[in-house]
Amino acid sequence: MGRATRVLTGGIHFGEGPRWRDGRLWFSDFYAHAVNSVSLTGDLRVEVEIDDQPSGLGWMPDGSLLIVSMQKRQVLRRTADGRISVHADLGHIATFHCNDMVVDSRGGAYVGNFGFNLDAAIAARGVADVLADHPTAKLAYVAPDGQTRVAADDMHFPNGPVITPDGKTLILGETLGAVLTAFDIAANGDLSNRRVWAPTTPAVPDGICLDAAGAIWLANPVAPQCVRIAEGGKVLETIDTGQPCYACMLGGDDGKSLFMVVADSSDHAEAAKSKTGKILVASVDSPRAGLP
Repeated sequence: MGRATRVLTGGIHFGEGPRWRDGRLWFSDFYAHAVNSVSLTGDLRVEVEIDDQPSGLGWMPDGSLLIVSMQKRQVLRRTADGRISVHADLGHIATFHCNDMVVDSRGGAYVGNFGFNLDAAIAARGVADVLADHPTAKLAYVAPDGQTRVAADDMHFPNGPVITPDGKTLILGETLGAVLTAFDIAANGDLSNRRVWAPTTPAVPDGICLDAAGAIWLANPVAPQCVRIAEGGKVLETIDTGQPCYACMLGGDDGKSLFMVVADSSDHAEAAKSKTGKILVASVDSPRAGLP
């Protein structure tokens, strides 16, 4: 008997970047050009609208919300008074749309990007061929003052970054490499000691989150699954999500609510024209840990 899930909310084009904050799950809806939030009772509201596709989300120590602006390859900053400005421009680092992000305790941010036009490549060559042969991407670091630099290169579609509770390790998914990769974090945000945290085949990692037992939940975009995996690659649990799963996050009052973002397709045209996206929630045993 699998773990029970329920639909928290539907009516989403394509959700991404879920983050739990102040009693609500915040998330981006790419094709609504909006950052939304929803409570555990399903109360959905629009928090921010931008003139681009939003993706990764995170907060700085002063409460400012950082939002990845995908196609413009920027990070936006919304201050407490509601003003939105460009916090960082990543056009010199990102070689295609920017995507997921994690913000550290000082307000620095690690931001991924596709590296290339994924939809076009899949349409032309198919998923298997793209997995086997594709351009890599650079992971960007945005300092708290908005200065940017390359944090890591040769990344196979960096996605879903998390930071461990001690602030010393960054773990992220390399979606097209079917691997979770870890780095040591220096005091200035530099990364070193790149290593495999866990192979994930046959799953591939999209969004991920870390629990207090040291395991990672990963959203599997090539199957209707959210998978809990241990360091080294042992699969600890699999939840059937009914649709492909693109992101996940632990939250709720006790940190044991697992939110799973699903949709029929990640294809740009398909997701933009319909609202098949949902957020599912399940109660799990180990609570959230670290920075999402």
